[in-house]
Amino acid sequence: MAMTKTSEIEETARQTRTMIRYLAPGDFVTRRYVSQGEEMNTGEYADYEMIIRDGMPIRDHFELDHHGFMLASSPTGVSDFHDKDEVSAKYERETEEAIKRLTGADKVVARGWMIRTSLDLSEHIKKKQANYQHTGGIQPPAGEAHIDFNPHTARMVAEKTYQENFPDGPGFKRFIATSFWRTFSPGPQDVPLAVCDGASAPLGNEASNTLFIVDEFPEGDALTAPVDGEGEMIAATIFRHDPNHRWWYFSNMNVDDVLFFKFYDSDQNTTWRCPHTAFVDSSFADAKPRESIELRSIAFFE
Repeated sequence: MAMTKTSEIEETARQTRTMIRYLAPGDFVTRRYVSQGEEMNTGEYADYEMIIRDGMPIRDHFELDHHGFMLASSPTGVSDFHDKDEVSAKYERETEEAIKRLTGADKVVARGWMIRTSLDLSEHIKKKQANYQHTGGIQPPAGEAHIDFNPHTARMVAEKTYQENFPDGPGFKRFIATSFWRTFSPGPQDVPLAVCDGASAPLGNEASNTLFIVDEFPEGDALTAPVDGEGEMIAATIFRHDPNHRWWYFSNMNVDDVLFFKFYDSDQNTTWRCPHTAFVDSSFADAKPRESIELRSIAFFE
């Protein structure tokens, strides 16, 4: 009965159609190279028309453990997200407390933040500096269906994070790797974030995408040349097209709204992951450039 009610509520949502980018059929060396203001994937990708539902009118319906995502109200004390010092001083700690409240976790550790924008970053790219660090900067939206961690990476990062931050702790029984995503530009946004109901994305139609942080992109054969130990490196999950994926977004988010979603949950009796991607929303004629901040974290249950 509950599932019937859920379906009825969700089918009332406004729908729009857009193109979602997926990994194309075939075998590829799949890597993501990131540099200051730029990102690129190897492999081949293809765009597929998909329905995206607007969850804003039923925002309170979505549950983290049922859908893999939720929309929360979480006011922030940050007045200027372009002030790196202010963000660094305030945002990680306030976000950790918010995630404790949303999940009931015993401990939460922030794992860095990134601003993403649909604005032109060409001037930012021209000012590249050596030894690029993929945190605390400005990047374009990620435009393909993905999850930032694959399962191996999630477990590796969780274990390392706990050991570094709580060396005398009792250990953890469960962890959740998450993203805490907030837009701080006026709505409606031109390239918002879409999230996929994790229950509609079962195992079996994905690949790993190894992360390489570089000052300059390799060229030619160097992009896919063998790398020792690549299987143990940090990697995301990328997805091939599945017409059963149920995509959602929340139109006209404001600065107090947070889209909170899972990369990985060690309790797989829940909906334990949430594919996501940026998309071009053509349903609003007055759409404005998107500026957003994402913060990764690990929540631990002891």
